[in-house]
Parts: sequence; C-alpha cells; structure tokens
Amino acid sequence: MIASSPIPRRTFLGALGAGAAVLGIGACSSDNPGGSGTADPNAPATIEWWHIANTPPMLPVWQQLADAYHAQHPNVTINVTPIENEAFKAKMTTETQSGHAPSLFHTWGGGVLKQQVDAGLVRDITNDVSATVGGISPTAMDAYQIDGKTYALPNDIGMVGFWYNKALFTKAGISAPPTTWAELLDDVRKLKGAGVTPIALAGQAKWPEMYYWTYLAMRVAGVDGLKKAFSDKKFDTPELVKAGQHVKELADLQPFQNGFLGATYDKPDGQAATMGNGLAAMELMGQWGPSVEKEQSGKGIGGDLDFFPFPKVDGGKGKETDIMGGGGGFAVGKDAPAATIDFLKFLLAPDNIRKGIATGAILPVVKGTDDAVTDANAKKVVTTVAKTTAFHLYPDQAWPPSVGQALNDSVSQLVAGAMSPDAVAKALTEAAQSA
Repeated sequence: MIASSPIPRRTFLGALGAGAAVLGIGACSSDNPGGSGTADPNAPATIEWWHIANTPPMLPVWQQLADAYHAQHPNVTINVTPIENEAFKAKMTTETQSGHAPSLFHTWGGGVLKQQVDAGLVRDITNDVSATVGGISPTAMDAYQIDGKTYALPNDIGMVGFWYNKALFTKAGISAPPTTWAELLDDVRKLKGAGVTPIALAGQAKWPEMYYWTYLAMRVAGVDGLKKAFSDKKFDTPELVKAGQHVKELADLQPFQNGFLGATYDKPDGQAATMGNGLAAMELMGQWGPSVEKEQSGKGIGGDLDFFPFPKVDGGKGKETDIMGGGGGFAVGKDAPAATIDFLKFLLAPDNIRKGIATGAILPVVKGTDDAVTDANAKKVVTTVAKTTAFHLYPDQAWPPSVGQALNDSVSQLVAGAMSPDAVAKALTEAAQSA
C-alpha cells in the first residue's frame, strides 16, 4: 500500500479533448450498467467520490476535473471527499462493513478489491468500459480484473524504490548508489559516520516499513517464491525468515531519524518532509515520493534528488529488475448512479490524464500518453519500470486485508525490536491460514 500513496499511492486536469473519442469518453452510452437503466450522463445524479490525493499537486487537479465534468453535465453533482491514505482504509472498512460503498472510490486492486467484489459492493463494469480497457496498459489493468471481469480502472502505475540525496551521499564519500544489500548496509554505516541520518521512515504509518520486508523477501526467495508462500499459506520458510533477518540487521544499525516510530508519512514532521528538507539521505517510496517531499517540506531538494531500485541480495533468487509497486485506480460502487461510469471514463480521457502525468504525481497507464512525462524524476521511474523482469503488487493490497494488516503490524514490530524474524513469519502464516 500503499499510501496517501501509498498514498499518496496516487492524478489529472483539463477539459475533454479530441483524444476522448479513442476511449469512448464523454458521449452518452447505450450500455445498461448494473441493470439500472440507460447510462444517461445528463440525468440528475449525485456521485460520491472518495480519493486519497489529499495534498497537492493532485488535490486541486481532481477537484478541477470534477468541476469540468459538472460544467458539461449540470444535472450531475459530484461530492469530492479527499482522505489521507490510512484514514481512507479505515473509513472504507467501516463503510463496506455496513453494506455500502461510495459511488466512486480509490482502490489498489488485488485481494482487497476481490473481497469487496465478493461482498457484492462493487459493480461489474466489464461491458461498460471495454473500449476504455483497450486503451490501457495490460500491466496496469491486471490488479483490477478478477476472474476475467473488470471491476475498476487504473489511473497510475509505478514502483517503489529508493529516492536519495546525492549531496549527502557525496558528503559521506559514496560515489554511486548501492547495487547489493551488503553495499547498502555499508553505505548506511558511512552516512552515520559522516553525521548524516541514512534513512527517513514513517514508523507510525507501518506500510513504509512493510516495503523493506517485501523487497527482501522478493530478493531472497524471488517473486515466485513470495507468491507461492501466499498460495501455500506458509510464510515460515527459511528464505522468508532470512528476509526478516535482513530487515533486523538494517534496523540494528539504527539508520532512521530520531522519533521515527511516531512519524507519519505525509505531515510536516513526517518521512516525506524529513527527506524533502535534506535531513535524511534516503527513503524507500513509490513514484509519488518527490511530489510529497516537495509539498511537505515546501521546497524539496531539487537537483540533488535521484533514484535507484532496491538492491539485490547476494545468493538470492530475485533480480534487481524485479519490482514491487502498483498505482491506483477507481472502482464503482454497486448503487452508483449511471453517470459514475461516464465520469470515470472522463477521468481517463487522454487529454485529461496527460495533465496529471505532467505534474509528476502519476505515471502513464493510457497508451500513447508517455509523451506527457516531463518530470525528470518521473522519467527515472518510467525507465526503471520498462526494464521490469517480474512484478508484485503491494502485498497489503494483493493479499486479503487481514493478511496485509498482519504483514504491516508484524514488520513494524520487527523494526521496533519487539518481534523476531521467526515470529513475523509465524504471524503471516497464521493470518494466511485464517483468511
């Protein structure tokens, strides 16, 4: 997970352009979503839209898009509710437990979306968006399709990796980013020796800590090994215990900023601000990292910011080009008015999504929009993703919520020194077997 983005784990602007015809956007549809009648986007309706872009640059962009759609369809009212990542998860849990879902809401796909689908809370939009899906990257679509049916559309895709401060690396005598886990630990020691905080971390949020265990599990056991552990409901294997041991050896170096256990991600004293203010050398974060750093610090570190993928582990099965990540998308609630689907298509109009891509907060999912990537940091992520050899969705979204929560909670305890690597593996196994 993400994220506020995890999370941010994160979006666009502009009036409907000529490119809309490509995705079948902006015209009245003859489809019959949910059997509720002809999808007339001009019929009176109120759309409740929950999203997690609760900070700029995407917060005002989403609102401007909603306003633009309303201007074209005056009978359609869009109530926009921006919610911070963790608060969104809690609010969605309460909402879905009551048997309801917003008209349009953020999703990372995977196991959480499947659980909502199984509960009958999400509309099957397969027939309504078939033309739109044809214009979206298959990799981006994968997390939102279940048993051959489409339940959501993505608006972003990317990966988690290390954002780092080149000036602080230079201060510590580090000339290039690490390519192995052993080198990363050595760089942590060099940074501490130079009086530099090596890593910014949001311990209170928990999901940023989960990234470390997940990547180390992927590097030691391989992506297939991690997926097999979930399918077999058995995480207490030597390889995954080893992944936990690697997390512990990092934590034992005390590489994080003072007070990290109580730090949030996207607050003025949180992880992103610590990085953006130049007070730490690295953060392991998704493609939205630089935009949140800049927003929370008020400036960011400009040209000193760079990116490198999570290093390989010597002797491990995973490659440096195996990535963990995802993006974000939107699902349609079962009781949503028909105009909701038309609005969702509007959001993905090429001319609209190009505006979002230009902010650097999201990366392309709609085919033919790569030209909109102008941000230097975003280009680095796009280039790295293009070399991907294997992919794993954020596990706290790929797996059922109870398993994802067990992962976040137990890894947080591991980083805090209150849980052992073996205990983490046991907790995950028990959660998977109970799910």
